[in-house]
Amino acid sequence: MKCLHGILYLVATPIGNLEDITLRAIRILRDEVAVVACEDTRQTSKLLQHFEIRKPLLACHEHNEQARAQELVEILNRGDSVALVSDAGTPLISDPGYRLVAAALAAGITIVPIPGPSAALAALAASGLPTNEFRFIGFLPPKQTARRKVLAALAAESATLVAYESPHRILESLKDIETELGTRPIVLARELTKIHEEFLRGSAAEIHAVLSARDLIKGEITLVIGRAVEQPSESDPLEEVAHLEAQGMDRMQAIKTAAKRLGLPKREVYRRAAEQGNSRGGTHRD
Repeated sequence: MKCLHGILYLVATPIGNLEDITLRAIRILRDEVAVVACEDTRQTSKLLQHFEIRKPLLACHEHNEQARAQELVEILNRGDSVALVSDAGTPLISDPGYRLVAAALAAGITIVPIPGPSAALAALAASGLPTNEFRFIGFLPPKQTARRKVLAALAAESATLVAYESPHRILESLKDIETELGTRPIVLARELTKIHEEFLRGSAAEIHAVLSARDLIKGEITLVIGRAVEQPSESDPLEEVAHLEAQGMDRMQAIKTAAKRLGLPKREVYRRAAEQGNSRGGTHRD
């Protein structure tokens, strides 16, 4: 006898190496569900065929998720269980699925996560950067203005940052990271778990130099961005700005150069310079 409701399983799948799928994930996909909801039926078909699993597939992606969620909830309400998978990694992590999970919960459906591969966690673990506190920010915005705004807002973040980026935009993003976050340790993880897995370590400028020398940049990219590099107490950004101005550099260029040299966000140096100017130009009241 079937239960009143089916179960919605959130099944993590390999991000490259098929050996990374868990035994539990294989069992759930093979024996426990009636339907597999996925981003790209062609991609998921290859995975299921590899493990000799035959199940109906329903496409559930960002363009149809709202409507598809209701259809899947109806299936779950009939007592059949459903597996949600993404093209690679853990569902909902920078992938579709939120609307489906929300609709299932509203209908009283049980949600069961089947944990497994995650590019963000794999890159973080191997980065060598602090892992005790981190913030995952998903994909950086594709447009430069929005991207810089997001990065500037994260300048004061004390946790390690983890982001995804397209190989087509990585060079522009590294430049924006250098501008907004200054000099801080960065690890670029490319093609995780695959044959051409690669880790590049250094500052944004150093990694940019390595990648820009290549004819082509391919593969899925995860960025792990460390905290701001701490400077000795004697490294006063305002003194550095004044020194550069004395050499004939205009104020905005001096602020930008001082920020790069000291590994500080440009906006932070600008803020301090503005506060200094306000304190000098303010009026005294009793």
